[in-house]
Amino acid sequence: MKILRLLGLLLLLISGAVQAQVVTTQPVFFRETDPVTIIFDASQGNGALAGFTGPVYIWTGVVTNLSATNTSWRHVKSPSFGTADPAAEMTSLGNNRWSITFTPRTFYPVPANETILRLGMIFKNANGSIVGRASDGGDIFVDVFQGGYAVRITSPPSGGNPQFVASGTTVNVTGVASSSASQLSLLLNNVQVGQQANAGSISANITLSQSGRNVVRLRGTSSALSASDSVVFIVRPAVTTAALPAGTKDGITYLSSTSVRLKLTAPGKQFVYVLGEFNNWQAQQATYMNRTPDGNDWWVDITGLTPGQEYAYQYLVDGELRVADPYAEKILDPNNDRFIPAVTYPNLKPYPTGQTSGIVSVLQTNQTPYQWTTTGYTRPKKTDLVLYELHLRDFIARHDYQTLRDTLDYLQRLGINAIELMPVNEFEGNDSWGYNPSFYFAPDKYYGTKNELKRLIDECHRRGMAVVLDMVLNHSFGQSPMVQMYFDGTRPTANSPWFNRDATHPFNVGYDFNHESPFTRYFSKRVMEFWLQEYRIDGYRFDLSKGFTQRNTPNDVGAWGAYDQSRINIWLDYHSHLTSVDPNVFNILEHFADNSEERVLADAGMMLWGNMTHNYNEATMGYLAQSDFGGVYHGARNWSQPNLVGYMESHDEERLMYKNLTFGNQANPAHNVRDLNVGLARNEAAAAFFFTVPGPKMIWQFGELGYDFSINACPNGTIDPNCRVANKPIRWDYQQNANRQRLYNVYRNLITLRTTQPVFENPTTYVQRLSGAAKSIHLSDANLSVAILGNFDVTSTTIDPRFQSTGKWYNYMTGDSITVTNTNALLTLQPGEYRVFTSRRITRPAVITTTRAARQAAALGLSVAPNPAQATATVRLTLSSAAPVQVSVTNVIGSEVRRITLPGRQAAGTVEVGLPLQGLAPGLYLVKVQAGTASATTRLLVQP
Repeated sequence: MKILRLLGLLLLLISGAVQAQVVTTQPVFFRETDPVTIIFDASQGNGALAGFTGPVYIWTGVVTNLSATNTSWRHVKSPSFGTADPAAEMTSLGNNRWSITFTPRTFYPVPANETILRLGMIFKNANGSIVGRASDGGDIFVDVFQGGYAVRITSPPSGGNPQFVASGTTVNVTGVASSSASQLSLLLNNVQVGQQANAGSISANITLSQSGRNVVRLRGTSSALSASDSVVFIVRPAVTTAALPAGTKDGITYLSSTSVRLKLTAPGKQFVYVLGEFNNWQAQQATYMNRTPDGNDWWVDITGLTPGQEYAYQYLVDGELRVADPYAEKILDPNNDRFIPAVTYPNLKPYPTGQTSGIVSVLQTNQTPYQWTTTGYTRPKKTDLVLYELHLRDFIARHDYQTLRDTLDYLQRLGINAIELMPVNEFEGNDSWGYNPSFYFAPDKYYGTKNELKRLIDECHRRGMAVVLDMVLNHSFGQSPMVQMYFDGTRPTANSPWFNRDATHPFNVGYDFNHESPFTRYFSKRVMEFWLQEYRIDGYRFDLSKGFTQRNTPNDVGAWGAYDQSRINIWLDYHSHLTSVDPNVFNILEHFADNSEERVLADAGMMLWGNMTHNYNEATMGYLAQSDFGGVYHGARNWSQPNLVGYMESHDEERLMYKNLTFGNQANPAHNVRDLNVGLARNEAAAAFFFTVPGPKMIWQFGELGYDFSINACPNGTIDPNCRVANKPIRWDYQQNANRQRLYNVYRNLITLRTTQPVFENPTTYVQRLSGAAKSIHLSDANLSVAILGNFDVTSTTIDPRFQSTGKWYNYMTGDSITVTNTNALLTLQPGEYRVFTSRRITRPAVITTTRAARQAAALGLSVAPNPAQATATVRLTLSSAAPVQVSVTNVIGSEVRRITLPGRQAAGTVEVGLPLQGLAPGLYLVKVQAGTASATTRLLVQP
């Protein structure tokens, strides 16, 4: 699961009163060379710092004449968002108010040739974990006076949403002028309601009774100069109570090519308008929503639409809060969409800049439905399931569905029959693992269009491969409209229909769903059925399913994992709903609760993750004390059903090969686990004791090639837990290494064996002996017996093979055979050696060979010493014939940091190249040698 820093996003609601101001300045009109005091009211805006005892810092920059837009900051004052800048510390004025005084021209590092037009700002605590923003979650801006003459309404503040009031409301309107000798007047709907001669300010009480839009305007003149400012009030009508028409769906109901019905669930709210491109983002009577008799839902019909045109829209809730549709199948993000390449999402609709703020939803009538091409698809059996978990960002360079579809040959050759995609519904930002979701019905555009996702699923099904989505319904994040509508600045309000005010369990991130709320149950079931029906997926892996409890154990990990009947009931209800939609759905839980609870869920038909990373990795590293991985078998947990999805690696666990190479047993120099080829061979042995265990299995991407970059590898090559979710290098070049390709073939052979032989589905007998160095598995049915033997020590050992019968036995991995006359005659196994014997010959799939270039690379005999190194290292290689030689060093994100080209052609034989390392940051690097047409790559760890 992804752990992220969350910036609080409170969007305050009003009830007939005008909105207060987040920031005021003294003076109101100031030039870039004038001292100005910024006063921040922490109780306003998003309210995240309300009640905070400090210290509070301003995080600020400027908009200048060279800025790209009137909201694009330049010349940010402080060096780091996550640290405290003494120059930006504010002074507490009490009552949630904070101030700071400075002169813009000297406070900001602005070159003399730029003119400051606006100050942009937000406010934060010292490390930036709490951030005060505008009410829509955006930045706060203050205009810098550019000279001439100006007037401004200071109360209520102008700009932003209109001020919504009840009929007959009296408001006090105050305005100021830049000249104290001004003729000032206030007008309501062009009728003068107040005036002041030869003054610098004006104030009047104004009663609003005209239904709909009312404009209060301040006009001023001085020395033949004039200026004006205005604020809009809307006297809202009474809300109409009306039942939902039959057939109304959540979110958008398409009524015709020119009309839709919109529905929003928002119990307890006073009124809601729909704003969008169809009404010029204005609060109009025609888009004022009806309320259902129970007070929970709001709905309205939108007409006059152009068929096939995309329209952006939002809900304006209680006159203050603009949110997108929680059920939208497409959203537009003003902050992140611009970083999505056109090749990934062609012709993406532009965000309606200048018309609104925050995320907007998109509707479109007359959409051409996707034409599915695969019919008669049959899912793999649960017992045959081999899932390949992958993250699009770190698996393929273009991080899109189209490229993944083009890569399916690789996975199909491996024998994969199911792909498990890490979360793909809209999450916060682009560069993410996806465990920070906000919109559950919209595929994240960073990975491509919805039809490309459907094409991927369609093609997977054509190949007999299932598609499982990682779904995050334990929690949601601050962009979620459901979070925003019920939020007090730091956490959900007590009356939130969906979220707990505080998480009820440890290790929660984001905002915790309350799965005992009928609103949450309803929403979750709509999400579950949507992807099954609209995208024809085959199932879900539910993230943090143990968190669905309402038992209040926020700090007690033991209590959280204990048997919980209420949580069982929640999951039985959800599973019943899933199977009512699709009887053969794959329902996989990341649960990790007490075995007594997991057994109940497994017996009910749910599958559960079985994390055996530590035990398998201890075995591959050559440490035997904790190397018993017998728990990968459901029977070892006393489960009656084979519903344990065992894995050696997942997105959340350290990579086997990284630990082999970094911490592997070095006691036997002739079998040094930290040697790449030795480590890869030991992973082969682990695979032999993994795929042959009955029950569904899961692989993490590139594990079949021995991926050896730490889960905590940073883009610059250093190892840091804070980089856990950072992007990782994509290593398709591993296929050019003969020993990595051999590991791929071992995986392929073993997967083929388990998916073609019924004995692995339901063996008549199954016996595992997995403690100690010599490990074995024996399984049989009426047609086949299998004996898997292995030595996970770093020295040779003997093992009693315990063959199930005498006679001929075949080594599946080599094609050799032996004649057994004594089933208990000891066999000697070398360190890391394994054997997979079958009682009859089974043909392995054809070997996928490495490329000619890879064979040449293996022949180069590349090494780097010392490794780890500090100031210098020596690169050694062997040339079979004269060739030019070039050495390059890259960090883990592929940036070249060193290159050495030797003069001329180097003679055949050993070549040594000195490699200076000064100036390189500590961390992991790749050393690549190009020798003629041959190339080879190895790892180098640079130490401080």
